[in-house]
Amino acid sequence: MVELIKHGVYLLNGKEIRDEYTGMTPDEARENTITYGILRAHDVDGAKGKKMRIRFDAMMSHDITYVGIIQTARASGLEEFPLPYAMTNCHNSLCAVGGTINEDDHVFGLSAAKKYGGIYVPANQAVIHQYAREMMVKCGNMILGSDSHTRYGSLGNMGVGEGGGELVKQLLRNTWDINAPEVVLVWLEGKPKKGVGPHDVAISLVKATFESGVVKNKVLEFAGPGVKELPIDFRNGIDIMTTETTCLSSIWVTDDEVKHHYDIHERPNDYRELQPGHVAYYDMMIRIDLSQQEAMIALPFHPSNAVTIHELQADPVGILTRIEEDAKKRFGTKVDVHLVDKVVDGKVHADQGIIAGCSGGTYDNLAEAGAILKGKSIGNDYFTASAYPQSTPVSMAVTREGITADLMEAGVVMKPAFCGPCFGAGDVPSNNGLSIRHTTRNFPNREGSKPGQGQLALVALMDARSIAATAANGGVITAATDVAYENTHKPYQYDDKIYKCRVYNGFGKARPETELRYGPNIKDWPTMYPMAENMLVELAAVIHDPVTTTDELIPSGETSSYRSNPLKLSEFALSRRVPEYVGLSKAIQQQDLDRRAGNVSANVAEALKAVGANAENTSFGSCVFANRPGDGSAREQAASCQKVLGGDANICYEYATKRYRSNCINWGIVPFTIAPETTFDFQPGDKVFIPGIREAILEGKEEIDAQVITANGVQPIHLFFQNLTATERQILVDGCLMNYYKNLK
Repeated sequence: MVELIKHGVYLLNGKEIRDEYTGMTPDEARENTITYGILRAHDVDGAKGKKMRIRFDAMMSHDITYVGIIQTARASGLEEFPLPYAMTNCHNSLCAVGGTINEDDHVFGLSAAKKYGGIYVPANQAVIHQYAREMMVKCGNMILGSDSHTRYGSLGNMGVGEGGGELVKQLLRNTWDINAPEVVLVWLEGKPKKGVGPHDVAISLVKATFESGVVKNKVLEFAGPGVKELPIDFRNGIDIMTTETTCLSSIWVTDDEVKHHYDIHERPNDYRELQPGHVAYYDMMIRIDLSQQEAMIALPFHPSNAVTIHELQADPVGILTRIEEDAKKRFGTKVDVHLVDKVVDGKVHADQGIIAGCSGGTYDNLAEAGAILKGKSIGNDYFTASAYPQSTPVSMAVTREGITADLMEAGVVMKPAFCGPCFGAGDVPSNNGLSIRHTTRNFPNREGSKPGQGQLALVALMDARSIAATAANGGVITAATDVAYENTHKPYQYDDKIYKCRVYNGFGKARPETELRYGPNIKDWPTMYPMAENMLVELAAVIHDPVTTTDELIPSGETSSYRSNPLKLSEFALSRRVPEYVGLSKAIQQQDLDRRAGNVSANVAEALKAVGANAENTSFGSCVFANRPGDGSAREQAASCQKVLGGDANICYEYATKRYRSNCINWGIVPFTIAPETTFDFQPGDKVFIPGIREAILEGKEEIDAQVITANGVQPIHLFFQNLTATERQILVDGCLMNYYKNLK
């Protein structure tokens, strides 16, 4: 169904694919992709070089990220939002921890929208990406979002998810700096069979690409005859999940279906046709035959861990046993996983079904689910089901069309627009409960999981259609392709009256006299020090997992209430993966504060003596070693919490995503890497001394010799810090992005 073609191809006239073409070089023809047409138009340098400095047309944030972004920008000299910036309230809206803490953030957001000229979308009006689809996208534009699933390519608008520091740069009229990316042609053929939905295609795409990293930091460009067979919600559902391939962004050809989207949203002038040029070059190709797509299930603990539902039905014990064994490898004896118990009479029984968020709560998904469940019942046993329309316009449409009634009569609980089920702040499963979800992720340490406390939620991703088929079968996992149903619901009718009533649109109308409204939990960033001449770091966490997610670096869910309080939030850093990390980091940080006051601890003095260094020009901070950290969310707190606790560096083989690496840089954490052949057996408590690091970074060097100090002596190690821009180097030396901007004044 998904074929990877790992060599370059030419696309002629948008129809003919060739391995070779003599009339144009790859570099010349790559400029004719839709991707490069958009990127070059947003590159402030205006040259066809290997580096790009991008300015975006609009930005998006939600209520886990916008307070920190505005606080950072304010400390850096922000006076007015220079571009449309929409702040939605879809992550913290239902989390009750901390009393009024969440609502304090919302009030702060509205006051900031008034003061600086922003767009404020109140709680439960829309999830971030649906509001962007309805109100912010334009063909040929680019949107930057502080959420990893910022993807609007199916609507002709390139979306990029980054950490808050990159949004701060845009607010201060700086740029997003990248290497000119490779482009991957995703060629769609055929037409999906009845019962197959967008999550089935997306899961298959992620399965084919994630583990090998074959599309990492590349742009996926969708084209081919199969595109016209997909309604816009179907395209959106595939597009939003491209994040899980680790690609940089995505873009699709546009057609009458996309034009219809802009027409019904009363923005016809924002549509334009996007097609590759007559000769376009792509660095590789992915061919997807939609007609061969089967109903899929992505099993714990990653969207790429996928099989067809029919494969699961054929070997449930074998497949679920492998998941149990994986859990034991990840968590040891901390949790006792019983997935095989879900197999009763040869059939797998789920405990919960959820359709929600930017990927699941679309009108078409809910209409299909309603058609499958019409006149049926989910039963009165352990299985439960909830559905979250992704915006109030979608909620009104499914209500007026009777879809809500069909779902509710079957026993599905209808809830307001909210992202919580995706990250553990809503519909958290019971311990050992198997939840099937049309949401974006099923990582470990997510959806309420607390392995350190013996709590583990087991989440599998499925399309809304198969979730509905399962619900109609009392929780027995069922492929929607195996059930008979007829969807007679009318096409989506958009109505934006609620937005006109409730959304504050202040772009271009800044009111600088407005006072920001602070709650007691909204705190400024603590002091962060510039880089010293030499660096000494102690490993406060050593993680040997193949991939470390941002949910492990800073948990989601119950931590949401403290996102605006750097000190309180940092208490959760690595709490579900390395519980001792916070205490160790604090102890290291205190020793550096003592050093600055002239009181060098025996721990630091002994290490410095071992390498012949002195305390006056050598900082002491904490460090995390992981094989491949940063997969998942764009939330900058995965890095800022390390910095708040005195983190100076990370060491790894590679960073799972650009956005996490960017977050580290913007918070003054040096993103060191080591060569693949390096086999050093790091242990917690080991120290790494990096002499002359400040000078090396300022001089543009990309590697340095360092020394590892262990209980057995001192050993050499070679560290890399490659592909840093001049600005990024200065940010690191200054200690963080805020310090950088302060020093520019």
